[in-house]
Amino acid sequence: MSKKLLLFDIDGTLLASGGAGIRALEVAATEQFGDGNLRGLEIAGRTDSAIARQVLARHGAEATPERMASFLDCYVSHLARLLPLIDGRLLPGVVELLDALEPREDLVLALLTGNLARGAELKLSHFGVWHYFEFGAYADDHHDRNELGPVAQRRARERHGIEFPPERIFVLGDTRHDIACAKAIGARSVAIASGKQTRADLAGHSPDFLFDDLRDIAAVLRALES
Repeated sequence: MSKKLLLFDIDGTLLASGGAGIRALEVAATEQFGDGNLRGLEIAGRTDSAIARQVLARHGAEATPERMASFLDCYVSHLARLLPLIDGRLLPGVVELLDALEPREDLVLALLTGNLARGAELKLSHFGVWHYFEFGAYADDHHDRNELGPVAQRRARERHGIEFPPERIFVLGDTRHDIACAKAIGARSVAIASGKQTRADLAGHSPDFLFDDLRDIAAVLRALES
């Protein structure tokens, strides 16, 4: 059976964490460097490891494995603490779409996200949707989001014993970085204007498909079946 690989972003695509992620980064930066100001850093669509590199550079700290691990461990500990305290939510249509996709044997549901694996599991478990996804490509794998597509392809091949050619891979996300990530491996991009970038912003980067959100399940399924 020919299968398709669906790679989902998390923040702004599946859920809104209510600012828990940003707040956890701020607290971690305050604890590590005495300054939690993140203004001027590029965060949306960037990997946690890329954000950590920016924070360290701002404070003149070299991004050694030890310094990166220390900062990111601190971040994850605060994320776990803050998620239950901040009013986040799943985005419209997410559960209904996942329920429609999960039973299909011709589809593989996985993650391609800027989150660390630990952060992804914390967020998705908190909102009750972690179990939908077989595996993921994460910020632990590479700080450059465009390098995560090949990681996801390799893991899909290892798990299913078949190749997933680019034309049978769909990357679903809410930023221009998700579109670029899809294009980097020749996959199809499904842009969803449910995050901070507008529909017009996303359209300017020429995704293959563009939706305001995931509520129109039938339309999203048609795109994925194209």
